[in-house]
Amino acid sequence: MKKIIVIIFLLFIAAENYGQFTFGPKIGYNAAKLSTDFDTIKESVRSTFQIGAFARLGKKLYVQPELYYATSGGSFKIEGTTLKQDIRMNNICVPVLVGYKVINAKVINLRVMAGPVATFIINKKVTTNDLIQYPLQKSDLKNIAWGLDLGAGADIFFLSLDIRYEIGLNNIYIIPENATDNKIKSNLFIVSLGFKLI
Repeated sequence: MKKIIVIIFLLFIAAENYGQFTFGPKIGYNAAKLSTDFDTIKESVRSTFQIGAFARLGKKLYVQPELYYATSGGSFKIEGTTLKQDIRMNNICVPVLVGYKVINAKVINLRVMAGPVATFIINKKVTTNDLIQYPLQKSDLKNIAWGLDLGAGADIFFLSLDIRYEIGLNNIYIIPENATDNKIKSNLFIVSLGFKLI
């Protein structure tokens, strides 16, 4: 309930700020990485994608909610060996960003933004080397990840380019009973291009 009140409050602020509205589809590239504190595990980046839509309400100060489908994940390799696991996740992502237009001209504007993102993990796939003794299972991963997006963007005519980094906030690893308190967090570097229809 508190989160809904905060979102409504932010939308109200943006609406009062001259009420400018923009909407359109977007596509993007993600460099996804699962960071962990497991001993002897080395993480590597996975190239993924996103597709969805964004809206923007406000002029100088604005709120930008988004809804998109994205893939994420990463690879875990046991240090000193060739043994590894590849994790792929399919997600529905809902960021709510608050931004400020540093330069706000008719042809071009430059923006900075930040805000929370809820990632609903709708499908998981884990590919494992058969020689790994205790592999990670799909059931070991939670169904929701929370993150914080920080970034900047530029609009040129009807094109809207965003560059963001998403910091994973919660542990998506379900810790088994009598196990050590290990963590897995999902982090992404995002480059996306939107097309303003309105």
